[in-house]
Amino acid sequence: MPVDKAAPGRDETRSGWRTIRRVAPYLWPRDKPSTRQRVVLAMAMLVLAKLIAVGTPILYKGAVDALADEGVPVLALGAIGLTVAYGMARLMTIGFQQLRDAIFAPVAQRALRQLALETFRHIHQLSMRYHITRKTGGLSRIIERGVKGVEFLLRFMLLSLGPLILELVMVAIILTVLFDAWYLAIVSVTIGLYVWFTFAVTEWRVKLRREMNEADTAANQKAIDSLLNYETVKYFSAEEREAKRYDVSMRAYAAAALKTAYTLAFLNFGQSVLITIGLVGVMVLAAIGVQNGDLTVGDFVMVNAYMVQITVPLNFLGTVYREIRQSLVDMGEMFDLLEQPAEVADAPGTPDLKINGGRIELVDLRFGYDPEREILKGVSLEVPAGQTVAIVGATGSGKSTIGRLLFRFYDVTSGALKIDGQDVRNVSLSSLHAAIGVVPQDTVLFNDTIRYNIGYGLEGATQDQIEQAARDAQIHDFVVTLPEGYDTQVGERGLKLSGGEKQRVGIARTLLKNPAILLLDEATSALDSDTEAEIKDALMRAGQGRTVITIAHRLSTIAEADQIIVLEQGEIVERGTHDALLARSGRYAHLWNRQQMDEDVA
Repeated sequence: MPVDKAAPGRDETRSGWRTIRRVAPYLWPRDKPSTRQRVVLAMAMLVLAKLIAVGTPILYKGAVDALADEGVPVLALGAIGLTVAYGMARLMTIGFQQLRDAIFAPVAQRALRQLALETFRHIHQLSMRYHITRKTGGLSRIIERGVKGVEFLLRFMLLSLGPLILELVMVAIILTVLFDAWYLAIVSVTIGLYVWFTFAVTEWRVKLRREMNEADTAANQKAIDSLLNYETVKYFSAEEREAKRYDVSMRAYAAAALKTAYTLAFLNFGQSVLITIGLVGVMVLAAIGVQNGDLTVGDFVMVNAYMVQITVPLNFLGTVYREIRQSLVDMGEMFDLLEQPAEVADAPGTPDLKINGGRIELVDLRFGYDPEREILKGVSLEVPAGQTVAIVGATGSGKSTIGRLLFRFYDVTSGALKIDGQDVRNVSLSSLHAAIGVVPQDTVLFNDTIRYNIGYGLEGATQDQIEQAARDAQIHDFVVTLPEGYDTQVGERGLKLSGGEKQRVGIARTLLKNPAILLLDEATSALDSDTEAEIKDALMRAGQGRTVITIAHRLSTIAEADQIIVLEQGEIVERGTHDALLARSGRYAHLWNRQQMDEDVA
């Protein structure tokens, strides 16, 4: 979310209220009466704790007056009784505060869990176009800060700022009733100046905090990007270069952090000056009252106790306000993410895809990632059920784009893409994805066991099912030779396995899914010739009884296809079997002969 460097204006205020409105339903859910009851009970404990806290200095005053033999005894208790009552009141105040926190904690945790889960789900629903333009490190930081912002808002706004306001009001009433309006005037002016100073300085500090966030996000993005490209960094001996890039961001972060520390010192000192002036002013009034015989020593002590009582929470006001402001900014970024529309989504009441063989049709298909640059220009193609069709062509001709449109990562610009006569835009995404299995050029594995990665193809798969899929993908014999067998950890993105081993695990995972349609997106182009030959056999087994679309760079892997489509700049220029296309001596024959020459030279 773009950050406004100017002072917060109407848009930012509106954004803050929007954020609060978005959080409110999680605290007061319509379908959870028990959660509402907890909120009401927690607020009752809060009020009760503050009532006792405000009454505690009166007991203190009574004890002092009893010891000084002045004033009217409070509750007809002696000095010892009042001292014990004072201690019990303080204990009850703390007890009710802790009880309030304990009662409210499940409400807060439920809200956090639901928000985090909603955000996580929404991110997976966002389009491919969104994900390829966002940086993963920055995205994870937005979610992390947003969830932490919700936690802080719940803890401090409801359990600190609200109680502080309530306590200030009650203390002001007591000072007015028990003493006179001058006490209220001094306290009010002190609090007013304190709040103004705190908010003014904090707004300044919020800007510095934004700079810290931006530098933190930049540093995190560089760190994650560098770690994801660990091998590339090593290939080019760029460790020091990466460290320098990271240090640039960290230097900016450190500079902003120092400014924040300096302004915090200024804020704390300024707050202390204002509070001390107010405290001295009230105490001078009370001292004059004692000297004139209008007040007792207990009154003097009580006034001091009230000033100290409101001073302690006021000292945290700057921190609380700053964090609330920052939490609203962080949560605003998260809610902006939640409001990011999914480019591809199910319409209400969308039916499931009904597979009847798996026939695929492309009808005058047009598409471009950028409206100004069309990739596919009226492609029409039919893949009969159970047949294998290969799509070949130069880089940028649109081969992989057809696969992405089939899986509906994007919607076509015009024309239609159908499976068994059903437009993929008119069926549910979940049923469409369930019907298609994909083996990509570079299979990415989870940092878990081989069992988990193969079993990912079918939730709840048994060990026998996993092993059968591994046999069909010709990886089982290799796995059982490993010391830990199927419990072998594959490492980050599967780096502990070779390219061929990763591809076999990916094939096994797809076979376990048992899709009606198989999409092979240059599944062997990153492998050596020997490994490619082994994987080719596994892929042929995988395609038996299925409709297969093979997007290929190496033509030797698709010679047995039922039909070969040659794409050139987004248009079909040739189609037919391998032998028929060679006989035409056209574009396909040219590509074939060139690859054969390259292999001979190699």
